[in-house]
Amino acid sequence: MESVKQNINFGYMAGLSVVAALGGFLFGYDAAVVSGTVSQVASQFALDELQVGWFVGCALIGSIVGVAFAGKMSDSCGRKHTLLAAALFFAVSGVGCAFSTSFPMLVVSRMIGGIGIGVVSIVSPLYISEISVARYRGQLVSLYQLAVTIGFLGAYLANYGLLHFSQSGAAFGSEWMHRIFVSEVWRGMLGLSGVPAILLFVFIYFIPESPRWLVLRGRDDRALGVFKKVYRNDADARAQLAETRSVIGSETRSDWKELLRPGILKAVIIGAAIAILGQFMGVNAVLYYGPTIFEQAGLSGGDALFSQVLVGIVNAVTTIIAVFIIDRVGRKTLVYYGVSGMVVSLLLIGFYFQFGESVGLGNTFLLTFFLLYVFCCAISISAVIFVFLSEMYPTRVRGMAMSVAGFSLWVGTYLVGQLTPWLLHNATPAGTFLIFALMCVPYILIVWKLMPETTGKSLEEIERYWTKDN
Repeated sequence: MESVKQNINFGYMAGLSVVAALGGFLFGYDAAVVSGTVSQVASQFALDELQVGWFVGCALIGSIVGVAFAGKMSDSCGRKHTLLAAALFFAVSGVGCAFSTSFPMLVVSRMIGGIGIGVVSIVSPLYISEISVARYRGQLVSLYQLAVTIGFLGAYLANYGLLHFSQSGAAFGSEWMHRIFVSEVWRGMLGLSGVPAILLFVFIYFIPESPRWLVLRGRDDRALGVFKKVYRNDADARAQLAETRSVIGSETRSDWKELLRPGILKAVIIGAAIAILGQFMGVNAVLYYGPTIFEQAGLSGGDALFSQVLVGIVNAVTTIIAVFIIDRVGRKTLVYYGVSGMVVSLLLIGFYFQFGESVGLGNTFLLTFFLLYVFCCAISISAVIFVFLSEMYPTRVRGMAMSVAGFSLWVGTYLVGQLTPWLLHNATPAGTFLIFALMCVPYILIVWKLMPETTGKSLEEIERYWTKDN
């Protein structure tokens, strides 16, 4: 559809993408905010190492539950209504965390938020990919990852700011307000997610349903209305509708057995593999336990949180760069260079923990390669993963296939979150980062040998690639 290039309403697509990407902000905030609350919660509830891992990992259990039904729900009820449900989960979680009266109640509240994380991790990038045209799709889906990183940064800034506010001598007349923002400030850190959750619900309410989902459900008139706003031109909109309909064919329902078709099964297995391997390359250990790792290197609690703020800034700025280059450089090229840099950084971080004291390396060395690692990760696997997953599956099974990949991603994330304290204690920080470096190797081999380059291809062209032999 070359003629479409002169008639694309980029502003309309970008506006819808930004709204859907707000789910990524909540994902990032809920996932990262726990990093500044670990020591406080552990002290208040007298938690041991495994319980600390459970406090961090319980939200990831919720995420696994979320991805388990998000794909089927989005295929059945629509992308928009599924995102509305996710916003409600986030809001309930924020209130529950702020007012928890026991550790079990806190865990349940975190798990509810985790369900929201699991849902948006599937449906937000899926929605963006389905309202985007080929030459801007990578850039627009990357807005979701940018929102995630801004959520991370927002969480780090909130943790840092609230900690200093709680130490400033401020007082509240209300006992609960004093507990939330002063004496037990971790409550405020976790509870603030309720505010953007309400905004997400309001904004999602006013956006249209995905046009490709509408075609899948036989609602061609509504889909054509959305395509007309994307393409500005009636002929181009009708041509896109015809192409989407021709690829989807007469299939109007999605079924789990569709995932077992040879071409689709290959795509599902590859997607699940890169999703779970990406979690064992250290990114979530850095994001969840960064302050703890910095404290083990000798930094004070305040300096550790400030270092984590720097991690968040580099993560966000690098993702902005990725947004602008992903459709020009290509998905696979970013992976090759970024993952290679991750391996070098991880090995040098491990070297610091093993030999740094004996050779006189300071904390600046550690922070430098932490930030380099975050840069390499953000420019490659973090920027690419949700783009890959949102565009590599046929429309009629896209929700369910992304649920499989998302399930793998969150199982890996949970295992890393649960095991990192144990690894840091028993395998030492040096051994832990060596393991992360080794896990980069199979990831880059899979992308190199098995993944097609999807840059510049329409969703229909990508679908034909996987199903061409069927």
